[in-house]
Amino acid sequence: MMFYGIWSFVRQSFVRVHLAFAGMIYKISGGKLPKSLFAKRSGVEKVGTSVKVIERNGHVANIAKFNPDGTISDDDFIILSSTDFHYDTDHEMNQKTTTMFVNHIKAVKPDLVVLTGDVILSKYQQIDAIQFAKMMEEIGIYWAITFGNHEVREEKGFYKYLLMKSFSDYEHCLAVHGPDELFGYGNYIVNIMGSKNNIRQSLFFFDSGRDVREEYTEQYGLPKDFGGYDFLKKEQIEFYKNSVDELEKKHGKFGSMMYFHIPIPEFEVAFEGSGGAEEYKQTGNAEVLYGKQYESVGSPKYNSGMFDAALEKGATAIFCGHDHNNDWCAIYKGIRLCYNLPQNYNLYHLGTNMGFPEEKWNQGVTVTTLHADGSLDMAPRYNSIYL
Repeated sequence: MMFYGIWSFVRQSFVRVHLAFAGMIYKISGGKLPKSLFAKRSGVEKVGTSVKVIERNGHVANIAKFNPDGTISDDDFIILSSTDFHYDTDHEMNQKTTTMFVNHIKAVKPDLVVLTGDVILSKYQQIDAIQFAKMMEEIGIYWAITFGNHEVREEKGFYKYLLMKSFSDYEHCLAVHGPDELFGYGNYIVNIMGSKNNIRQSLFFFDSGRDVREEYTEQYGLPKDFGGYDFLKKEQIEFYKNSVDELEKKHGKFGSMMYFHIPIPEFEVAFEGSGGAEEYKQTGNAEVLYGKQYESVGSPKYNSGMFDAALEKGATAIFCGHDHNNDWCAIYKGIRLCYNLPQNYNLYHLGTNMGFPEEKWNQGVTVTTLHADGSLDMAPRYNSIYL
C-alpha cells in the first residue's frame, strides 16, 4: 500500500502539470484547444452549498445542511444522482454529457451529487478523473461516487486505487477507498444528520464489481462456469447490517439508502417481457412510480441476499445504474428500487437501440428530496428540457 501511495503521488503530479499546461493552451487558443478539456467547455460555474462535513472518520462521513445562523437545518435535503457517463475519447460527446449534467446542477442546486459508476472509461482515465474532480470542486457541492463494471479491469489493483484517490483527494468528494477487508474499492457511508443528532438518511455505497470470477464459485458453492455479472459479497452485506446496528445504538432508528452500479435480482420484479420498444410491461408485483423498461435487467444470476438485508434493516431505497435504457423507480415490499438516469451519449441508448428521436431519450438525472418529516420523493429530470 505504501508503494501505491508513492506511485500515485508521482502519477497525479504529472497529471496536474499536464492539466495546467493544457489550461494555458485553452486560454491562448480562445477556448478552441485542447478539445479534451470537457469540464472547461461545459459552462461550469460556482453553485456553492450550505452543507458542511461534521465529522469524517475512516469510511464514515457525517454531513448536514446548515442554516445561516450556524445551526443544523432540517429543511428539504436534495440529492441529485446520475450514472453511466461513459467518458471516453469522443470529446464532442464528453462535452455534451458534461454540459447537460452541469445544467441540471445549476438548476436544481442540490445538497449532494451521487454517481453510480461507469463514469470515466477513457485510456486517459486519470487525466479525466482529475479534471472531473476539479470541476466538482469549482462547482462547490459535495459529491460521492461508486465504481461500475467498466472503470478498470481489476478489483483491488493499483489503477482502481489510483482512480478513487484521484477523486478523494479533493475536499468536496466524500468517496473513500473503504475498509481493506471488503471487496473492491469504494465501500463507505455518508450519514445525513438532523438537528437533534439524528440520522435523516444513511447512504451506503458499494463496489458491485464487474463479472463473476472463478475464485468466488467455490466460496459461494456455484458451478465453475457460472459466469454473469458480479454480485455484492457476504462481507459487504454484513458490513451494511453491522453498521446499521452500530449507528442505531448511537442515533436511534433511521432509514438507509444504497447506491451501487449493477442492479440486484429484485429489480426484475417490476417489468416482464422479451425486449423491444413496447414489449416490457408492468408485472403488478411492484408499484411503478415513474419510468419505463426497454432492456432486460442486467443483474447477477446469483442472489447474494442484499435485498433481504435491506428489508431487515429498514432501508428506504436502492439506486443503481448499468442498464442505460431503463429509467424507472418502483416500490417493492416497501423499498424503492430506482434506476438513476444515465448521462452517456458515447455508448448505447434509446437513440442507438430503439431509434427514438432525441427528445424521447432518457438521459438525465434523478432528484431525491428528503423532507423534514422523514418522507422522501424521487423524480426524473431529463436532458430533453435543454434541447
